[in-house]
Amino acid sequence: MPYMLTEEQQMMRDMVKKLAQNEIAPRAAEIDRTHRFPIENIKKMGELGLMGVPIPEEYGGAGCDFLSYIITVEEISRACASTGVILAVHTSVGTFPILYFGTEEQKQKYIPKLASGKYVGAFALTESNAGSDAANISTTARLVGDHYIVNGNKIFTTSGSDASVYVTFVTLDKRLGHNGVTCLLIDKNTPGFSVGKTEEKMGLHGDVTTELIFDNAMVPKENLLGREGEGFKIAMSLLDGGRIGIGAQGLGIAQAAFDVAKQYAKERVQFGQSIASFQAIQFMLADMATRIDCARLLVYRAARMRDMGLPYSKEASMAKMYATDTAMEVTTNAVQILGGYGYCREYPVERYMRDAKITQIYEGTNQIQRIVIAKQLLNE
Repeated sequence: MPYMLTEEQQMMRDMVKKLAQNEIAPRAAEIDRTHRFPIENIKKMGELGLMGVPIPEEYGGAGCDFLSYIITVEEISRACASTGVILAVHTSVGTFPILYFGTEEQKQKYIPKLASGKYVGAFALTESNAGSDAANISTTARLVGDHYIVNGNKIFTTSGSDASVYVTFVTLDKRLGHNGVTCLLIDKNTPGFSVGKTEEKMGLHGDVTTELIFDNAMVPKENLLGREGEGFKIAMSLLDGGRIGIGAQGLGIAQAAFDVAKQYAKERVQFGQSIASFQAIQFMLADMATRIDCARLLVYRAARMRDMGLPYSKEASMAKMYATDTAMEVTTNAVQILGGYGYCREYPVERYMRDAKITQIYEGTNQIQRIVIAKQLLNE
């Protein structure tokens, strides 16, 4: 069986692939063109249990392993990268924090709705002066009576205008650095909370990325996730799993681009023969397929290590870095193979190329991944 998947994992892949190719892929170009949130995709995935693949059944999830979730992100991203990243963020940093750090009341309140797709989860950490330097956040919170009063702004929030609950990081005292960072669950209808500008992006147009504004937002103290001062630990603990998810997204994009390029090369005739008969094109396709295979092995290895309870930080960074670099290389070569058509929207490879670029940046830039990998190698 390819990649040594279990029967259950292969069944999951077959089911997700059928949904992705039959229902999600046909909408992808229109979603990209209109820049709209793919709500129908979210609803359908929710009906099939895909918004809670790795969430325990007791909280309304499918109760599957992490690799099954990664396969789901890969196949959905292969059809529509915007839908893929919405799913990845919703699960890995929108739902997992509540599952791992929430009280039983918080879990019962939020997770069943998140796992069913009735709610979409978001992750609010990044600020204009706090990207890779996550401990440098400026959004403040102070406890007044039975509410935290929150002030500040977040940027680059995936599903920012369409989420229902935001895993939000604030500082109780900036002088404390990462020890002052605290995590709050903020509902969309919270007084003093509003959605700001929507970013105009190169790609992922269906992922509506927005600013969040907190103007004396009143958050009930029971919405504290974990303890005060544990926010940085919570955020960092989520990143490794999130990086595997973004690696899976890059993997899906790369596979989609390769599929189009290979088929085009077989059908496009020049000088009396298909361009697939030319060694230059054959070498490009061979390199693309090899890199995709390597990326898939790295991504699946990291996911399996997580399922086994093994340390996987280095492997997660390797998977994210290599798979997303592969996505950029493969989509660029796909555009090249299609030539002028590759640069036009008649074919999807230009969209794949635009969508691929951000995977090298978010969930930790690939430069940050190399730092993580090198540090762990040198400490072994």
